[in-house]
Amino acid sequence: MYNVKLEKFEGPLDLLLELIEKEKLNITELNLAHVADQYLEYIKDNKNIHLENLADFLSVAARLILIKSRALLPILKFSDEEEEEIKDLAQQLAEYKKFKEIAARIRKLALAERICFSREQQKIESVFYPPENINAFDLKKYFQKVLAEIPLAAILQEEIVSEIVSLEERISDLEIMLRKKMETCFSELVFCAKDKIDVIISFLAMLEMVKQRIIKVEQQELFQEIKLSMRSGE
Repeated sequence: MYNVKLEKFEGPLDLLLELIEKEKLNITELNLAHVADQYLEYIKDNKNIHLENLADFLSVAARLILIKSRALLPILKFSDEEEEEIKDLAQQLAEYKKFKEIAARIRKLALAERICFSREQQKIESVFYPPENINAFDLKKYFQKVLAEIPLAAILQEEIVSEIVSLEERISDLEIMLRKKMETCFSELVFCAKDKIDVIISFLAMLEMVKQRIIKVEQQELFQEIKLSMRSGE
């Protein structure tokens, strides 16, 4: 079996292309199966592959195993996704080979002993040439046209942002009030409410304190006054 002894590759495709070219093979599915064992042996024995690159090498290795499996067992059925991965590997390798050859040519041209002279930048001065037969009236008309196209600054409507009291703050306020008065009614609690949201928060605070068994509430009939008081022992 042919062994490749190279210390470093730029990536899994670089390694795979090296194996193919060393064997003087074309990039085909059958030839990829031929070098699959050498590729896997390189990954197994090489300790210089960085962890961040290992996933790329293993991904190519998985596709090579699929190709090798089909070469050994043609009766195997592959999913559409696996078939696509096999085709993609051959296409990617062919494209990689093209780019590598182009890069080598560019590198060769860059290293060629040729003396190149660049043309100096021409100094072009910006000169204003006013149109012929223009007068002060025309200038005024054009200037007014330009000013008319400038959008006017829109005056934004002022909006006052009201501060909303949190549920925890309202529970604390209600508890302090009841410890002083021992009993109050809901209408008194929301007498100074700023808006509906303030009333809703107060109502939720009352329900939460009932749930926590901090206070008790009483209402004689529906829609009548709700009375609040601290529970005995509080």
